[in-house]
Amino acid sequence: MFSAFAKKHSPNTPPSTEPAAAAPDLHQAVQSIARQASRLGKDAAEVRGLIDDSAQVSQREAQALQALAQQVHEVQRAQDGIAARTGASRDAVERARGAVEQIGDEVGAIVDTLREVAGAAQQITQIALQTRLVAFNASVEAKRAGEAGRGFAVVADAVKDLSARVETSSKDIMRTVGALDERIAALAKEIRTQPGAQREQQGGFHRALAEVQDGVGEIAAAAEQSRGICAGLNDSMRSIEREMQQALKTLGVATTRSESFLKVSEELIEIVADCGIDTEDSPYIRGAQQAAAQISMLLEDAVRTGTISQAQLFDEQYRPIEGSSPQQHTTAFNALTDRLFPQVQEKLLQLSSKVVFCIAVDRNGYVSTHNRRYCQPQRAGDTAWNTANSRWRRVFADRTGLASARNTKPFLLQTYRRDMGGGNFVLMKEASAPIVVNGRHWGGVRLAFQF
Repeated sequence: MFSAFAKKHSPNTPPSTEPAAAAPDLHQAVQSIARQASRLGKDAAEVRGLIDDSAQVSQREAQALQALAQQVHEVQRAQDGIAARTGASRDAVERARGAVEQIGDEVGAIVDTLREVAGAAQQITQIALQTRLVAFNASVEAKRAGEAGRGFAVVADAVKDLSARVETSSKDIMRTVGALDERIAALAKEIRTQPGAQREQQGGFHRALAEVQDGVGEIAAAAEQSRGICAGLNDSMRSIEREMQQALKTLGVATTRSESFLKVSEELIEIVADCGIDTEDSPYIRGAQQAAAQISMLLEDAVRTGTISQAQLFDEQYRPIEGSSPQQHTTAFNALTDRLFPQVQEKLLQLSSKVVFCIAVDRNGYVSTHNRRYCQPQRAGDTAWNTANSRWRRVFADRTGLASARNTKPFLLQTYRRDMGGGNFVLMKEASAPIVVNGRHWGGVRLAFQF
C-alpha cells in the first residue's frame, strides 16, 4: 500500500489526471471511519449496559446479604438469651435438690425461668419466620439474575434451610418447656400441700428434679447446636460479602474502561462531522441544531415580551409531585414549555422513522415537556408503565442525559441504552445541541434515534 502511495505522489510522476476520483475515495474513507466509530459505540454501549446490570444485581445481592446477616444475628442473640436462662434454671434445680425444705420456693424460680426460656424460643421462631421470608425473596432475586446470581442463590437457600431448622428446634424447645412447666407445677403443688414429706417422698422429688434438669440440658444443647450453625453461616456470609465487594470494585473499573471506549467513538464521530462530509448521523445532528436554535429564539422572545421572567425561566426549584413514581417535579416554566416546545419537538419526529424522541431539557436534565405520546398521566401503582409512558416533568440525571443537557459545543453525539421500563432496554444514538437564551446556557435539545 505504501509503495503504491509513493508512486502516485512521486516527484517524477506526472500530475494526476483524475482529481475527481480522489474526492469519492476520501468521501468513502470518511464514511467508513464513521461507520466503524458507530459500531464501536454500539458495542461499547452494550458492554456498558451489561456491566451496569451486573453491578445492580451485585448491589441488590449485597443488600440482601446484609439483611440475612442481621436476621441470623438476631437469632444468635435470642439463643444467647436461652443459654443464659437455661443456665439459671439448672442452678435453681441444683439448689432445690440440695435443700428440700426450701424446694417450693426454688421450684417456683425454675418455673419462672423456664417461662422466660419459652418466651425466648418463641422470639427465635418469629425471627426464623422473618429470616425465611427474607431468604426466599433473596433467592428469587438471585435466580432472576441467572448465572450472575448463582453463588448468592446457594447462600440464600442455605439460610432458608437454616431458618427452617432453627424454627423446628425452637418449637421443640417450647414443647419441652411446656412439658417441664406442667411437671414442675405439679411438683411444686405436691410440695406445698405436703410440707412434712417423708424421705421416700423427698426421693421422688429428687428424681423429678433430675428429670427437669435433663430437660433443661436438652434445651441448652438444642440452642447451642442451632447457635453453632448460625455462627458457621455468619462466617460464610462474611466471606461472600468480601467477594461481592471485590466484584463491585472490579465492575467499577470495567465501567470506567467502557466509558473510555464510548468517548473514543463519540470523538471520532465529531471529527468526521467537522470534515464537512455527510454520514448517516449528519441529518440528526443538523436536526438537533436547528431545533435548538428555534427553541432559543422562542424562549428569548418570551423573556423579551414579558411572558416569563429570566429568573422564572431558569428556575431550579424542582417541586416534587406527591405520589408520583417515578418521581415527577414542577417548575415555574412548565406552562410556557407546554405551549412552546411541541411545535418544534413534534416536527422533528417526522425527520425519520428511526427517531424515537425529540425533547428540550434544562441544564440539569429536567424534561418539562416531552413528546405528546410520552406525556401520559401516571397510573397509580404502575411504575413500569409510568417509566415508559409518562416521561415528562422528570429529571434524567444519567450519563447521557446530563451530558446532553450541559453540552455547550455545537453538537454532541452519544450512544447508550434507554430504559423503557419493565426490564426492557433499547440501544440508541442521541444528537444534542445547546439552547442559549440571551447569552446564557439554558439546556439542550436531545434528538434520539435508533441504529
